[in-house]
Amino acid sequence: MSVVLPVEGAGRTLPMATVLLLLLMAPFAMPQAHQQKAALTQIQYNERSGMLEIMHRFYLHDAEHAVRRLIDPDADVIHDHESRRQFAEYVTERFALYRRNGSALPLSLVGQELDGQFFWVYQELAVDTPPKTVTARHDALRDLWSDQTNTVNIHLDGSIQTLTFSGNDRRLTTGPSL
Repeated sequence: MSVVLPVEGAGRTLPMATVLLLLLMAPFAMPQAHQQKAALTQIQYNERSGMLEIMHRFYLHDAEHAVRRLIDPDADVIHDHESRRQFAEYVTERFALYRRNGSALPLSLVGQELDGQFFWVYQELAVDTPPKTVTARHDALRDLWSDQTNTVNIHLDGSIQTLTFSGNDRRLTTGPSL
C-alpha cells in the first residue's frame, strides 16, 4: 500500500517514503546552514559603569569546530566549562583595541555564555570618556577559515560605525585611533 501526502500548492502528491527520507535528511543539512563563517562584535560605552563593553557573538557550531581543531579534538563546548573558557581566551587573544600610538589597550575578559545557537564572549575596558574613534583587530576564526568575516559594530555618540574584517584585513579604524 502506498501512502501519499499532498504537497500544498503543487497540485500533486509525494510518496510517504520520499517525505520520510526528506525528514530524515533535514538534520544533516542543518549543520551546513549554521556554518556562516561570520561573527558579530558590538562595542558600546556604558555611562553608568564607565566601561567600554565588548560583546562577541559566534555561531555555536563554529565555536565547536574551532575548539576541536585548535585545542582538543574531544572538546565539548556545550557541556564542558573548560572548553568554553578556552574558546573565550582564544577570542580575547585575537581581538584588540589600540591607542593612537599603536599599543594595545588592556581589555579584561568578563565571561562567556551559551545562548541558543550562539556563543558569547564578553570583554570590557574602563575609560574616562567614550572614544570618538576606534582602531581594532579581530582575527578570531580567521586563522582557521580564510572566508571568515568578523563584523564590529561600534555604538558611540548615538551613531553606529562598522568595521568589517575579511581577507587580509589586520587593523581597521573608524577614524583617528584612541
